[in-house]
Amino acid sequence: QVQLVESGGGSVQAGGSLRLSCAASGRTFSNYAMGWFRQAPGKEREFVAGISSSGESTYYSDSVKGRFIISRDNAKNTVYLQMNSLKPEDTAVYYCAARRGRLVYTGGYDQWGQGTQVTVSS
Repeated sequence: QVQLVESGGGSVQAGGSLRLSCAASGRTFSNYAMGWFRQAPGKEREFVAGISSSGESTYYSDSVKGRFIISRDNAKNTVYLQMNSLKPEDTAVYYCAARRGRLVYTGGYDQWGQGTQVTVSS
């Protein structure tokens, strides 16, 4: 198992940028595929971006493709989400998630962080 702690959330105006980080404990971080999810008030949690265990493959939801970038540094046990050209509809609690596996996954995650709030004002 890994324990996940997100940071980097905050408030920003539309068009701005934020970078989220997710630090993972444990020595087997490189065995885990990682993902970012978000949940807006009154809505279900949705997949945002995923990255393979090696970092070579990524996948994005259509709503963030071209604006967000997921990356990871296995030496630092950390995954990142660079969010650019933010829109008010990106406002949500963002969660980091992990699951064992080498590929990119949009579901099946079983390790979750506590979440970090992102608020985008118009």
